[in-house]
Amino acid sequence: MLKSLLFCGLAAVSLTLNAQTTDLPYYQIPAYPASYGPGTVAARMVDGLGFRYYWATEGLRPEDLAWSPGDEARSSMATVKHIHGLSQVIVNATRKQPNVGGDPAPETFGALRKATLLNIQEASQKLLTASAADLESFQMIFGSGDKAQVYPFWNVINGPIADALWHVGQVVTFRRSSGNPLPKGVGVLEGKKFD
Repeated sequence: MLKSLLFCGLAAVSLTLNAQTTDLPYYQIPAYPASYGPGTVAARMVDGLGFRYYWATEGLRPEDLAWSPGDEARSSMATVKHIHGLSQVIVNATRKQPNVGGDPAPETFGALRKATLLNIQEASQKLLTASAADLESFQMIFGSGDKAQVYPFWNVINGPIADALWHVGQVVTFRRSSGNPLPKGVGVLEGKKFD
């Protein structure tokens, strides 16, 4: 009887964790668009970031989040917070909103991860149907008024998108160093998880 209850309890926990995992975007990269265009290419870059971020952060333990390569370096958690901030800059460009002061990052790792993935997904969806003219209007703006610094979408690509990809790679390296390597079967070329 006790074994049956224990098995049922573990099965329920497993189903709950699996449901939480697959409810978030980027478990798998979305199907690619039917044609190449300015928006579809930019969206695919952002989708690649989302897929890599999803799996880099999947199953991180408290000890993984606390791990840092040294006193002068960010911990994994600090790196994940930084990626969240970059995702806000990316999505704000597609919303045509300035980055003023920044919204506070969610407190828990789960909420932070979800918010980051949702930011990436929203940016991708807006980029997917964007024309060249739309991309010109997706400026990266810091501050407001006369003191605002305004950058074209080109800088979103080589700035926060590229920077976020860089830091996702760090999270993968850090988790490996803390004894929790990337889950087996993650195929970044195909954008799928193979079991």
